[in-house]
Amino acid sequence: MALGLALGGCASTIADLPVVGAPAGLPARAAQPGEYLPVHDIPTARAKDATLAPADQAKLEADLIRARDRQAVASPAAPAAKTSTR
Repeated sequence: MALGLALGGCASTIADLPVVGAPAGLPARAAQPGEYLPVHDIPTARAKDATLAPADQAKLEADLIRARDRQAVASPAAPAAKTSTR
C-alpha cells in the first residue's frame, strides 16, 4: 500500500522527465492540456422537412438493391449450418 502511495505521488514528476528511447520525430508535449469534449452540449434541432423526396428515396432504394445484388454475386451465400441431433 505504501508503495502505491509513493508511486502515485511521483507520477506528476515522472511525467515531466525526458523520454528515453523516444523516436527522433516525436513532437514536443503541449504546454496546456487539451480541453474536455463538450459531452453535455445539446445538438441543434433538426429541420422538420428533412425527409427525402419520393424520387430521391426511390433512387436510394434502387442503389441499395443494386449493391445487395452485386454483393450476392461477389460472395455466394454459405451453405446452411447442419444442426446436430443428440
